[in-house]
Amino acid sequence: MTWDMGFVALNALVIPAWVMLIFLPKARITNTTVHSMLWPIILGSIYAVLLIAAVGFGLSDPEAGFTFQGVQALFDHPNGVLTGWSHYLAFDLFVGAWIGRDALRRGVSHWQTVPCLLGSYVFGPVGLLLYAVIRLLTGKGFALFET
Repeated sequence: MTWDMGFVALNALVIPAWVMLIFLPKARITNTTVHSMLWPIILGSIYAVLLIAAVGFGLSDPEAGFTFQGVQALFDHPNGVLTGWSHYLAFDLFVGAWIGRDALRRGVSHWQTVPCLLGSYVFGPVGLLLYAVIRLLTGKGFALFET
């Protein structure tokens, strides 16, 4: 498998979850797969394997580390890109699933959450920010002080 194919495979892996969140928010399959820890565990496992490959088997830029330049170097190797991308996909999906559950619990209209879900899928934190604004504007809770 090439690095490009790995990237495509990672993206293809999360699409069904996002489709369920958007089009089947109350379906049993959404609850048992997307709202469980299934997808985050799968993505987390992929992340762990890629991270072990980087740290343990040298599939990383030799300058990689936790300085600004080191983090830049992390993404200079294809394995670093896939490692980072799997991290983003896992947490963006986790946030999207939380938005879906929170909206159901608070009675926020699903159609109001769809732009938030799309925003989370494509732009990560932007979707969460939009959801916080929608909660505030609809009187469904001020996100800074409520759980």
